[in-house]
Amino acid sequence: MLSETDPLSAVRLLLCPVCAAEMLPNGRRAAEGIRCTEGHRFDGARQGYINLLTGRGTPFTPDTAGMVAARDSFLATGAYAPLAERLAAEAARLLAGVPDPVVLDAGAGTGYYLARVLEKRPGASAVALDISKYALRRAAHAVPGALCLVWDLWRPLPLAAGSTDLGLNVFAPRNPAEYARVLAPGGHLLVVTPAPGHLAELRGIIPLLEIAEDKAAKVADSLSGHFAPMAAEEVSTRLDLDAGGVEQLVMMGPNAHHADPAGIRAALAGAALPLAVQARFTLSVFRKPGAAPRP
Repeated sequence: MLSETDPLSAVRLLLCPVCAAEMLPNGRRAAEGIRCTEGHRFDGARQGYINLLTGRGTPFTPDTAGMVAARDSFLATGAYAPLAERLAAEAARLLAGVPDPVVLDAGAGTGYYLARVLEKRPGASAVALDISKYALRRAAHAVPGALCLVWDLWRPLPLAAGSTDLGLNVFAPRNPAEYARVLAPGGHLLVVTPAPGHLAELRGIIPLLEIAEDKAAKVADSLSGHFAPMAAEEVSTRLDLDAGGVEQLVMMGPNAHHADPAGIRAALAGAALPLAVQARFTLSVFRKPGAAPRP
């Protein structure tokens, strides 16, 4: 049984990203790092995460410290709490009856959504992957029982085949073949994406990245070779945003690469605040074909 309070107990689920050998903890704390049976070692940070990309690098740009700080502040207001609660409730439903389940959060960010999932499913263990060390510093604090690993989701995941029961993919890249490989037969993948009309009121004031009208269909199509679609629903919530809230919302995600605080403040100069904005998301459930999750 994996302990919900000891993230290092999940090390046994890992494969060395260099040679695919089994992994072992170096000590009793994640900060002491881990190693494989062939001698490859990976450093742990004092904040509680472990960097598996050491010496390998990635061509992708991780979320910056500023983006992560904006996200942490925005989520702390509870603005996206309805989404987190709905995601957690669906995860709890899918894991009901699965003994000692393992949850993989692929693109965990600050751990905000994973924390809610684990609150509703006591006893579950978790592995949190993200390319940003700044995000995982906060995730290791928000979800102390999760094994937090710096990793590029586009690479083969550092997990054994069939080692997890539920995958979370919230506003993060999707690697269908790898998600299917590490999920047990009959396991589920929960995917959250922005829905058409997301932040439409704000788009009339500040240029934001576009959301395709057929976004959910494209997601389902990209996963179709590995997962069966089970359900999809829209989750929406109203946001009443002051200038600070708008800035945090824009700067916490990919829009931060195309915007800056000064430009946001200038765009809001003539706007009536607080600004009423509708946040819309699609929560999709996918199942890996096969027998029920691990007995």
